[in-house]
Amino acid sequence: MAHHYPLTLSWSGNTLADPYIRDAVANAEGKVSLPVSSAAEFGGSVQRWNPEDLLGAALATCHMLTFLALCAKSKIEIIGYEDQAVSVVDTVEKVTSVTEIHLNPAIRVAPGTNVEKVVELFGKAHKYCFVANSLKTKVLMKPAISEG
Repeated sequence: MAHHYPLTLSWSGNTLADPYIRDAVANAEGKVSLPVSSAAEFGGSVQRWNPEDLLGAALATCHMLTFLALCAKSKIEIIGYEDQAVSVVDTVEKVTSVTEIHLNPAIRVAPGTNVEKVVELFGKAHKYCFVANSLKTKVLMKPAISEG
């Protein structure tokens, strides 16, 4: 069964302004608004989340939640998890993309935990992480254009 997660991305400004504003706001019903922009290197605001941040955060969060679920199912006690994730943007053959996302979590386990099993489940989480499985997803587009 498919689940849908609608959001609204709102921007206003003038692309003929130099520089034009790249700040926007993402909203989803019942959630805190998320201020977004382009990365500072591309004229955006350093205080706002950018697509590079969001993609890395989506993968890191999905991987962590999948890992925690696998550990819970396997009765492995995890008591802390802090990831220092890094998204790498590069241009290869004239195409700019996120070429790598590094996940570098510090995982705290209960005393006596089978560390080899934790490492195994961490690797297995990647196989089941839906964001990792979606990184080459199909994008459907249907713009509506109006004047004024």
